[in-house]
Parts: sequence; structure tokens; C-alpha cells
Amino acid sequence: MTKTQVSSYVYTYTWQIDEAELCKLEMRSLFGFDVASNLLISPEKIEPSRSPFIRSRLDVLHEADDIAAISHFAQGLELGEATFKVLCLNTVDLGDTKKIRQDERHQVEREIALTMHAEPDLKNPDIVLGVVLNNNRWYFGHLVESEAIWLKHQQKPEMYSTALSTRVARAVANIAIPNPVDVRAIDPCCGIGTVLVEALSMGMDIVGSDINPLVVKGSRTNIAHFGLHGEVVKGDIAQITESYDVAIIDMPYNLFTHISIDQQFSIIKEARRIAKRVVLVTIETIDDMVHDAGFEIKDRCIVRKGTFERQVLVCE
Repeated sequence: MTKTQVSSYVYTYTWQIDEAELCKLEMRSLFGFDVASNLLISPEKIEPSRSPFIRSRLDVLHEADDIAAISHFAQGLELGEATFKVLCLNTVDLGDTKKIRQDERHQVEREIALTMHAEPDLKNPDIVLGVVLNNNRWYFGHLVESEAIWLKHQQKPEMYSTALSTRVARAVANIAIPNPVDVRAIDPCCGIGTVLVEALSMGMDIVGSDINPLVVKGSRTNIAHFGLHGEVVKGDIAQITESYDVAIIDMPYNLFTHISIDQQFSIIKEARRIAKRVVLVTIETIDDMVHDAGFEIKDRCIVRKGTFERQVLVCE
């Protein structure tokens, strides 16, 4: 395919209502802003499979007010020997733009494809091109569809009833580490490694520790099960001597973890000592403790599952 400069990226989203706030917080972390709709346009290039909410990314090569202009641009693309297909992404309402009927979508796809000097292949194309209508403007380019990697991590050899879901864990890792380059992270209360698995699968530089030797062993087992490599050690957060760019802490709780308010505060204070930035996940309101430890809450959201709520706090 000829090298044509990408002007922007169009991301399509889908989320469950209980995770709407989490999705918006992840948007703000990755892109610096959020949108109310399920379509986001940004100059930032994010791998769509990173997010549990992104459905696809369109690498925009051209935009225009009508399909004729898009078709004219597509006619000039040189794909060489590569086969292709064109997909119209308006299969659902996208923001204020209503869903386009199937027959109309196919007409749009055909109109573009018929102008192109290459071999179409609807089943196994070498290149997938996408086109989408948003607010009366058409966007056309290379389509990258998301792979639900987090879904493959749901069934682990070692399970923990109160662990975060893989979707939430993946979003939390993105919120904590939006740009993984040269970022060192730690999960000092890692449990059976739900966050570690998601972060490591995205190539993040993260280590784990936990005071419980059984869950440390379980975390190592889960990481190895998915062919990942990461360090997990037994130890209390107070014993950590290294410094990190960010820490992710799902505050310990359940019937078998009788953690006191003083112990909670101790974890947050130690997190302040070892990391510049901390993302806390908690089932209780701990704002006062966070502030008393010297943090400022920069952003936050609530994740719901039925009547059960978790708070996600971004602290610096």
C-alpha cells in the first residue's frame, strides 16, 4: 500500500452501562479528554486491543463531505498485489449519527471498492479499509479492529472471588500507565495477579508483591499460564525500598482480610513513599486518608456491578 500520511485516528467504542464512568476515565488517561458518544477522534495513536472498550481504530487517510470525494481519493491508492475489502462502520448509532441501514452500507462499500485498482477479497483480505460517517463528514482509511485479549484471561488456574474482573483490571492498568515507555510500575498488593496479567500482556514494565505467600504463588502461576514473564515477590509494602513511577493498588478486602483503618492508611502512606503516582481501587470512601498521606486526587470514577461499587482514584 502506498504510504499516505495519517491525519487523525477515529476510535469506535462500546461499553456496559455499569462501566461507563470507567470507560470515560480511561479515555481521559489515554487521550487527555473524554466524549459522551461512542466515537472519539484524536491525533493520538493507541493500539485498540489495549482497551476493553475500543472496538476499532480507523487510521484516517482522507476525509470529505461526500462519498464521491472519498471514492476519488481511494482510486489513487496503490495496493500492489494486496487484496482488500471496505467496511462501513456505521452499524450502530455513533454519537448523533444514526445507524446506516445494511443495504446503504453495502452500497457505500461497493462505490468505494469499484474505483480501486486492486483485487477485492471479502473473506481473507490482506488489507481492510474502513469508512465512517460522523456529523455529516466521511472518514476513510486503514481499519484496525480490536482483539478482546482480556477475554482470554478470564479463566485462570488460580481464581480469587473478590479479584477485579479482567475488563476492569485492563482499564485500570491503562489509567495508571497510559504511555508505558520508560515507565516502571508496581502492584504491591497484587493478589492473584489480575492487574499484573493485563499490564504484562500490554508490554508494561510492572512487578508485583504481596504479603500472602499463597497468593504470590497463585500470581506467579497465572502469569506463567498465559506465557508472560513478570517478577512477583513475597513482602509487605513497607519493605519495598525501590522507587517507581506509578503504583496500582486494589485495596485489600474480604472476609479473610481483616484490614483496619490504620492498616489502610499505612498502605496509602507507603505508596506515597515508593511512587510518584498511584491509582487506588477501593470499595470504601478513603478521600481523607488519601489527602492525609499527601496525595491529591486528580481524577476518579465509580465502577458498578449491580449494587456493588468500586471507586478508582488517580492520585499524585
